Amino acid sequence: MNIHEHQAKEILKDFGAPVSNGIVIYSIDEIKEKILKLKSKEFVLKAQIHAGGRGKAGGVKLIKDVKNLEIEAAKMMGKVLVTHQTGPEGKEVKRLYIEEASEISKEFYLSCLIDRESSKIAFISSTEGGMDIEKVATETPEKIVTSKIDLKDEGPSEIEIQNIISVFNLKNEQIETAKKLIKSLYKILVEKDASLIEINPLIITKNEKIICLDAKMNFDDNAIFRRPEILKLRDLNEEDPAEIQASKYDLAYIKLNGSIGCMVNGAGLAMATMDIIKLYGKEPANFLDVGGGASKEKVTEAFKLILADKNVKGILINIFGGIMRCDVLAQGVVDAAKEIKINVPLVVRLAGTNFVEGKEILDNSGLKLISAENLDDAAKKIVGAIK
Repeated sequence: MNIHEHQAKEILKDFGAPVSNGIVIYSIDEIKEKILKLKSKEFVLKAQIHAGGRGKAGGVKLIKDVKNLEIEAAKMMGKVLVTHQTGPEGKEVKRLYIEEASEISKEFYLSCLIDRESSKIAFISSTEGGMDIEKVATETPEKIVTSKIDLKDEGPSEIEIQNIISVFNLKNEQIETAKKLIKSLYKILVEKDASLIEINPLIITKNEKIICLDAKMNFDDNAIFRRPEILKLRDLNEEDPAEIQASKYDLAYIKLNGSIGCMVNGAGLAMATMDIIKLYGKEPANFLDVGGGASKEKVTEAFKLILADKNVKGILINIFGGIMRCDVLAQGVVDAAKEIKINVPLVVRLAGTNFVEGKEILDNSGLKLISAENLDDAAKKIVGAIK
């Protein structure tokens, strides 16, 4: 789960990290009263959307006074920002963050995340702040320091912290502030079940103070049930309505841009299914994992999600019966298909537990569907059916 910058900064502040003072507004009328909480003469106006690249899209502006702040805020509120992360449709700005402007002397990059490969917590630090860290990693990898530390109650050691911040070449009080910041990020990651915390940029001001100028946080969806205070921060306006609906039925659904809808059990099998569709010259319309259960209700909802996408020209169901029996799935497909009007080609491939019984149920259903012997056969048939 993602949260907004202003929410991430509130969490940072709660854990003792240095952030600028700021206010969040949901309507322009709130500015006059809330701006009194800020003490600077200049302000930074930031669109709050779940996407990077806001600055290049006109979503971050330095404002010289309150009068111009109101004018620019009115222009930005409701604007659709298109960035490299939003896709061509963009995202509408429904809230703004206004913070005290900082005089920047230096910009750094700092992040903390779960490294699944090593099962450790990784800190990434770089002198190249304010830039796309992937670009830095490609072009100047020597400017990035990655430190991996074990999960432990006491947090990172003094030596580990020193390794993380060494690239910044800090002075005196800055060193102590940076050490506290590393400890704060570690605590947030562990105590709030965050999967990523990114500070980009982390700055040194002209009066030599360290400030987290921008902040991004992601949280583990599988642990969110035990973090109600984080779940409250969820902004459904930033999520795909279809994905929200899917989550209500315990379906893992992600909309893509292709023409072949996919219904699969298991994430790995779903990825393989999408790959082979691409191999035969077409694009998948979605990632959809129905998981280990296949009730009529669940399969019906899966069909609704797929068919709601007007780009879908055909559907491929690929099921391997392990925990889930093929005959149960087949009956769910038949019941759902009879309830919903399916007017596109439907190819079904079953394998595993009770697949013979499942195939009989499909063959005797009276439905216009195409059976496939294996995944390769299924991909060929669905691609051929929509040409």
